[in-house]
Amino acid sequence: MKRSFLFASNAAFLLLLAACTTNPVTGKKQVSLMSESQEVALGQQSDPQVIAQFGLVENPALQRFIQDKGQKMAAISHRPELKYEFKIVDSPVINAFAVPGGYVYFTRGIMAHFNNEAQFAGVLGHEIGHITARHSAQQQTKATFGQLLLIGGMIASPQLAQYGEQAMQGLQVLFLKFGRDDERESDRLGVEYSTKIGYDAKQMADFFLTLQREQEKASAGAEPIPSFLSSHPNPEDRYNTVKQLAAETQQQVGATNLAVGRDSYLRMIEGLIYGEDPKQGFVENNTFYHPELKFQFSVPTGWKHQNSPQQFQMAAPDGKAMMLLTLAPGESLEAAAQQMVQQFKLQPVESKQVTVNSFPALAIVADQVADQQQQQPQQQQQQAPAVRTLIYLIQDGKTIYAMIGASSGPDFATYFPTFSSSMQNFRRLTDADKLNRQPERVRIKSVTSATTLSQALTRFQVPNDRLEETAILNGMQLTDRLTAGTLIKVVAK
Repeated sequence: MKRSFLFASNAAFLLLLAACTTNPVTGKKQVSLMSESQEVALGQQSDPQVIAQFGLVENPALQRFIQDKGQKMAAISHRPELKYEFKIVDSPVINAFAVPGGYVYFTRGIMAHFNNEAQFAGVLGHEIGHITARHSAQQQTKATFGQLLLIGGMIASPQLAQYGEQAMQGLQVLFLKFGRDDERESDRLGVEYSTKIGYDAKQMADFFLTLQREQEKASAGAEPIPSFLSSHPNPEDRYNTVKQLAAETQQQVGATNLAVGRDSYLRMIEGLIYGEDPKQGFVENNTFYHPELKFQFSVPTGWKHQNSPQQFQMAAPDGKAMMLLTLAPGESLEAAAQQMVQQFKLQPVESKQVTVNSFPALAIVADQVADQQQQQPQQQQQQAPAVRTLIYLIQDGKTIYAMIGASSGPDFATYFPTFSSSMQNFRRLTDADKLNRQPERVRIKSVTSATTLSQALTRFQVPNDRLEETAILNGMQLTDRLTAGTLIKVVAK
């Protein structure tokens, strides 16, 4: 056993020596199992998937803005030779992310929450920093080596193999430290890069206060995630650190007259869609409506739900059942059923042709059983399946929708009425109010006289229950004083 463990350890050590590269940011040697060409290939492969998942924001001016600023910043970065792409994707979530090889994405949700160009530039530099410092490549390398050494230990010790899952979880917690370090390094690079192209990086720190307030709003009533178990440093900690880094960087380079670009940025995001876009589907009074595809169905009371351009997901409050709606491949119901069964490795129990509010449909009950059950003779498989599903394939012209409900085998009878009720409620959307529902948009208003933010928002007819939300959107407190001519955001259709 010792010989086996030593062999695995030596193999890992030799692989480590062969994979040493120089980090472009630090100049230090580090282990990386992903070459630059592999990074580029991964980015090229991932980009179409990201665009398919979210879609691009249809705003040429904003797309030019992120591309222009991104290319300018990439040129002064530690890896200017990469071919960078910068895009704004159609998601209301406040997020920005980077893919290895030079691909950077901002959501329209985060674009709506920036209050000047300098905040945008700081986060842009942060995401470019993840690419230049090869953080994604490093995380993959750490995961690979962790798994290799763990497997070596399992070979050497059957006792350790019994706790393989727990050991893997331990490794993930161990590598969270690297995630936090990566975020701090990217914050530093965000300060450096945005300062080099002439922006005041202190504004990036102010944006972390907006993130903190959004985090508090989202987790109201829930226990906050401890900062030491988070892959991102606490927003308040980041605020203090970035403020200090910005001051030190500006002093070192002798930077003066750094740009903020508040009014120019606010005017640029005028009309940007805020929150969910109704044309992609929305929930109201326990019903999901899709104006563009012209259908609706009921959402079980109390179930949580999440919408994306590719699918609509629902989950029971106890987490024991889920449903989703998505498009099914295939030119006929039978072809779609065959592909779905193969894709999810299901064993059909029964199926029948039905009609759902004038739509032809196929109803299927199918099991997804554990591997060991599949290997047993059929007569021995008396226990309940690992997962049982109810699938309704519903055809509307050339389009086939798949509504899938799933739970554990023992719980299926409990949730079957809920599954079938939602699926049989699928119908044509004809309500003009729902079909013509318009999205909320960011509107820029000018304050006519000195006042507080709260008073100004009230004058612009912002409802009382949305005053705090709008204050966060503006990166201000409701008690902040405004001078005449100050531009602020409101949300309106």
